Amino acid sequence: MTTGISLLAQDAPTLTEPVASGLQLVLAFVVGIAVIVVLITLLKLHPFLSLLFGALTVGIIAGENVQTVLTSFSKGFGDTTASVGILIALGAMFAKLLADSGGADEIVDTIVGHASPRMLPWAMALVGAIIGLPMFFEIGLVLLIPVIYLVSRRSQLSLITVGIPALAGLSAMHGFVPPHPGPLTAIGLLGADLGVTLALGVVVAVPTIILAGPLFGKLAGRWVVVDAPDTFEADGFADRANKRRPSFGITLFSVLLPVVLMLGKALVDIFIDDKSNAVRQVFDTLGTPLIALLIAVIVGLFTLGKGAGMGRDEVTKCIESGLPPIAGIILIVAAGGGFKQVLVDTGIGTLLARWADGANVSVLVLAWVIAVLIRLATGSATVATITASSLIVPLVADMPSGQVSLVVLAVGAGSLFFSHVNDAGFWLVNQYFRLTVGQTIKTWSIMETVLSVSGLGVVLLLSLVV
Repeated sequence: MTTGISLLAQDAPTLTEPVASGLQLVLAFVVGIAVIVVLITLLKLHPFLSLLFGALTVGIIAGENVQTVLTSFSKGFGDTTASVGILIALGAMFAKLLADSGGADEIVDTIVGHASPRMLPWAMALVGAIIGLPMFFEIGLVLLIPVIYLVSRRSQLSLITVGIPALAGLSAMHGFVPPHPGPLTAIGLLGADLGVTLALGVVVAVPTIILAGPLFGKLAGRWVVVDAPDTFEADGFADRANKRRPSFGITLFSVLLPVVLMLGKALVDIFIDDKSNAVRQVFDTLGTPLIALLIAVIVGLFTLGKGAGMGRDEVTKCIESGLPPIAGIILIVAAGGGFKQVLVDTGIGTLLARWADGANVSVLVLAWVIAVLIRLATGSATVATITASSLIVPLVADMPSGQVSLVVLAVGAGSLFFSHVNDAGFWLVNQYFRLTVGQTIKTWSIMETVLSVSGLGVVLLLSLVV
């Protein structure tokens, strides 16, 4: 497959004409991004407000009036909330059920309990990937920390040797595999097929987790040797472990159910061309992300909630408590959609498309580079994903479905690049692992870079056959 751009002839009718000169629009974009970076990193303003001010900056410098900019922002905000916000909320409900029922602990205990000391890092990578499939990175990290501590102490392995593989599994799923906010948002912005992207995302995630997890973790464990603290030694972890929990099989079934439904839709769409076919219609309905996640939550009420002996009130409280923590995430993602719409309506993406067409630049590499730059500047994988996806919308208009999915994954790979001091994840790892800033960079930051670069490499290899 050729990833160079030669699409302008076909795409021209769909491109938004620039509202100002190229120099003025480039200046608007650069200053807008700078405003977002300064507000997030220096003034510590919430990304939601930062993205709003950044959008206003772009529009005003581009020569549009404030009312027009706000209309564009509102449209993008609403469209993104409708397409992504509901999925994030359902994912948070399911993740809370998985955590509170003890199902996540059951997965961890079963996999780790059957691993030899030499295979423990590989087992921890698998645990991180499975737990990371339905959960946000921060939730998964908090959940896995007691297990990482316990495994490190029992195996006498460095906390880094055990922990880095688990972090790699969590982070890779967060960057590559829907229903996480970043991939979901990129899928929505670029019009990619969710089932195809999910399948390809898993293919990309596996080798990148191996490289950045067990293999790099072994090396990082030699660079930085730290012992697990005594936190969670007995009471906290033991109490959770001794509660009634759903079985491993039931828990794994619950976790994989939405994935199977979405993959099933993608496969049926490939092999059954007739859209009126009853089987295809059933799978198209069940495999729709909203329906798949809704089914997972409903099934989880019984398999996870009832399976853990939770009463009706406990299940209700569990579901409700999963929503407040993700309110900020939904706002950020929706504001990113608003920022995207302002970029689209000013025609900045059109300029990029025309430049790329003339330069014959690979969309995959271009998408990755843009995401890397925004990630380094803002520290936010979500902001990097949204911004990069927004800029390359005109480039993917007539690309085949599989290629668009690879562009989504290239953006996801770039959004993981070199987490540092302006990233909340950096400080979570720093504090939980009791590391210095230098040690965090030598372990966590480099691990994220290995994930990013190897992810791009796998995407480029897949582009030869997809």
